[in-house]
Amino acid sequence: MEHCGEWAFGVPSVSVVGDGYCFPYPMELIVKKKIKKLSSAQFEVFDLSGNLLLQVDGGVWNLKMKRILRDPAGFPILTMRGKALTFWHKWKAYEGENAEKNNILFSVQQSHPLQIKKELNVFLANFKKKIPDFHVTGSYSSLSFKVFKGHRLLAEAKHNFTMESFCKGKEKYRVKVYPEVDYAFIVALLVILDENDTL
Repeated sequence: MEHCGEWAFGVPSVSVVGDGYCFPYPMELIVKKKIKKLSSAQFEVFDLSGNLLLQVDGGVWNLKMKRILRDPAGFPILTMRGKALTFWHKWKAYEGENAEKNNILFSVQQSHPLQIKKELNVFLANFKKKIPDFHVTGSYSSLSFKVFKGHRLLAEAKHNFTMESFCKGKEKYRVKVYPEVDYAFIVALLVILDENDTL
């Protein structure tokens, strides 16, 4: 697996989906989005060597969204379910395909219902805390975002948008995940943020 930059030791691990997705060095990921039809898009996640790391399928049906994060062999790792309300968009992520209350890994909601910037609050488990465990912030103009835990930067992504790729139904993100950060968790947040943008 290709990586760049320096190795980090002694950095607290940020593991949400699983320890197997945390590495002691920064990772560069390419996330490709292919729109199959108006209500469905598929994501594929590669390292810089072109190895498939993760894939995401699922789509939007009415106001209920469902996305499944899978490993390269197609095994389900995470199920994301979203609900589009009048002002708030909320998502819950469950381990594997078991979408039961006691199986929630994390929950996501907009930081403000009428936000101007991209802002998401992320809570481990359900919506019971006032202070989020993670915060996602970005800009609609640059189509980029960053993920924080407190003041610690965990990852940053840039949407390589071109009108040609958009018209072809193919888009791409470049994502930098910092050492000891769960890259499957970061990819899940990217998919949720992208999904919110298309609603």
